[in-house]
Amino acid sequence: MQEKIIILDFGSQFTQLIARRVRELSIYCEIHPFNHLPEFDASVKGIILSGSPYSVRQTDAPHFDFTPFHGKLPVLGVCYGAQFLAHHSGGEVLASSTREYGRAHLQYINSDNPLLKLIPANSQVWMSHGDTIASIADDFEVIASTDSVKVAAYQIKGTQTYGIQFHPEVTHSIDGKQLLQNFLVDICGCQQDWTADSFVETTIAELKEKLGDDQVVLGLSGGVDSSVAAVLLHHAIGKNLHCIFVDNGLLRKDEFQSVLDSYQHMGLNVKGVDAKQRFYDALGGLSDPEKKRKAIGRVFIEVFDDEAHRIENVKWLGQGTIYPDVIESVSVKGPSATIKSHHNVGGLPDFMKLKVVEPLNTLFKDEVRKVGKALEIDPNILGRHPFPGPGLAIRILGEITPEKVAILQEADAIYINNLRSAGVYDQVWQAGAIFLPVQSVGVMGDERTYENVICLRAVESLDGMTADWCHLPYNLLGKISNEIINNVKGINRVVYDISSKPPATIEWE
Repeated sequence: MQEKIIILDFGSQFTQLIARRVRELSIYCEIHPFNHLPEFDASVKGIILSGSPYSVRQTDAPHFDFTPFHGKLPVLGVCYGAQFLAHHSGGEVLASSTREYGRAHLQYINSDNPLLKLIPANSQVWMSHGDTIASIADDFEVIASTDSVKVAAYQIKGTQTYGIQFHPEVTHSIDGKQLLQNFLVDICGCQQDWTADSFVETTIAELKEKLGDDQVVLGLSGGVDSSVAAVLLHHAIGKNLHCIFVDNGLLRKDEFQSVLDSYQHMGLNVKGVDAKQRFYDALGGLSDPEKKRKAIGRVFIEVFDDEAHRIENVKWLGQGTIYPDVIESVSVKGPSATIKSHHNVGGLPDFMKLKVVEPLNTLFKDEVRKVGKALEIDPNILGRHPFPGPGLAIRILGEITPEKVAILQEADAIYINNLRSAGVYDQVWQAGAIFLPVQSVGVMGDERTYENVICLRAVESLDGMTADWCHLPYNLLGKISNEIINNVKGINRVVYDISSKPPATIEWE
């Protein structure tokens, strides 16, 4: 049984970062909303309570019954989690006279406490809260303080329950990783044995047992997630996996054939389906982004269902769903209102009658790449930038036409090829060209032109949840712009997007 840490999410922007830090220590963890508690079986080694945008003093503040865990499992409350435990144990949480945000230093540390082992005096931590713990119950002991926060960290006496008012998961907390390791390894007793190799071995064994001799169909996209999912399934069931790669007419230039070739070199059983015209017909006259997404999703399911029916006795649909998709589909406020309609989470139309198998649904994107490396998948596939499910349809603002697709494919190919030749492709999380629904005046030769505008987008990120625009060299951007304008008929202006996420999204639609 895989041991794990449960992270209860109260809505903090840092909850996923806590999970990532736990997993960096080779310890498996799961995020669950505070109001959707999981089963706490023998595999659970400890609990972390996240921060929250709420104050514990608000009447609608997130709340859960802590008593079943008190004294039975190690617990670490972070920020709101610490204030929650103090508030509901007889302590007092008040609005801070000055908002405690930013760097602080632990001027007092009880170095004998196991949570603070190897953490030096004056260690820098990151505060981010408007409330502060003003007083604690008699059975609480202060184990760390800053010059302005007396109760920066505490332990409930006689238990393995701790609270800290700072965020150990952010890099500004210099010794945050050490604190988390102290809690997870020394206090919870976790073994640090959750690695890419162990995941591969365990998952293949589980897939063999779960699927037996059943036939599985999987839709490949050419991206990292579906590729790694396919190889895992292939290792488990071999020829019983049937992969379908659909050309929706919205892929990058020459991508359909190049991706098909790469899959066949990997030994996968892949069928390519040219369905461009069906997608173009469905997209005719549509300009609203969500209507475009839904049209693409509907046609993809129709095409996929047609092909799946050509395979006898298919019982399962394989999908490359990853953990951020799962987390977004069940938030602390119930199902997310913002989850995009091309995410895998959410099930299938009733008529497909297939059970779903998602071998990657516990992994973050960087973990998927590590698993792919352990499976010895081609680095060119593992290093590919994320590409949206609806493809170029959401990089063409407004109505889709084959002519616009062709223009964007050419511009995008020049852009990506230049990033590769300049040696910066691997430094970029995601890049792409966007066809804007505007025309601008230009001059080519002795003639005035009135043609289209291409916007270039490149961002740096770890998992796509937040992203900063890339500071690409001016001379590289100039070279790309010149090549696009000189070689792609219909384009006379190129611009560069310098917006970060938030507030902007990575894609424009």
